[in-house]
Amino acid sequence: MDEVILRKLEERLGPLHARQRLGIETDHEAQIFGRGLLSFHIRNWYPVHSVIRNALKLTGLYWRGHRNTGSILVKRNDAMFKELPPLFDGFTILHLSDMHVDMNEAAMQRLIELVGDMRYDLCVLTGDYRGKNFGPFEATLNGVARVRAHLKEPVYGVLGDHDTIQMVPGLEAMGIRMLLNESEAIVRGDQQIYLAGIDDAHCFKADDIEKAALQIPYGEFSILLSHTPEIYRQAAHADFNLLLSGHTHGGQICLPGSIPIILDAVLPRRMGAGAWQYHDMAGYTSVGAGSSVVPVRLNCPPEITLHRLRSG
Repeated sequence: MDEVILRKLEERLGPLHARQRLGIETDHEAQIFGRGLLSFHIRNWYPVHSVIRNALKLTGLYWRGHRNTGSILVKRNDAMFKELPPLFDGFTILHLSDMHVDMNEAAMQRLIELVGDMRYDLCVLTGDYRGKNFGPFEATLNGVARVRAHLKEPVYGVLGDHDTIQMVPGLEAMGIRMLLNESEAIVRGDQQIYLAGIDDAHCFKADDIEKAALQIPYGEFSILLSHTPEIYRQAAHADFNLLLSGHTHGGQICLPGSIPIILDAVLPRRMGAGAWQYHDMAGYTSVGAGSSVVPVRLNCPPEITLHRLRSG
């Protein structure tokens, strides 16, 4: 652990959060099975990556699926809210998730081409910048920097289960405001909405929604960024109006009809991709711009998303 990075993290987050997150990262690095045999982390069992890759090659699907990783779709999601302040009617959010930049070079180049001329008011990144979930992260920061150079300000982000907290100083140095159980007001004229973000809730269990919502006045319109949508219940009962997330990849390798074989998330399947509703809270789960484990997409094209907030 670089002592300079550690000092920056402790100054930014406080010693408790920084050291807890680093300790949990160390515990998870070599873990294949989590809590019980049913909690299986395929991403940590690297021999199986080759098995999946070779099986796809034998079926003739690998190269088709590999080409699909560069075919990023631009999805548009209009979300209506009666609580939205009038000055934010039409406010547009560019949502990027699960880029895994160091294993998806062609996809990232296509992403850069797509975002260059886009019009939006704010950009959010919902985690998983890194391909692997341990080891060096310099290539990840370099890849994110190439994408960041083409994004309009402001840009906000949260960490995913592939990301080390040691990346935070580097991400913030390139102009990405990382929200780690924190919130910030977004102001237009004399009105505002609130944007909150939590640390990873899937693998590291470092999320704290209560802390993230602490500075949000009751009844104010608020958006929560979370890498995983699995915290949908907590978010809804904390009175967030909108939850933006990723993590699932929509299954990444799906049956015809975009039916996921596995989502690697404990939640209703209807929440595994796209727009959904839970009680009074709207949600959106991005299938991600990159791919994980193997650079293949079948029946589940990658995406970037433009969310337009509407009053009504």
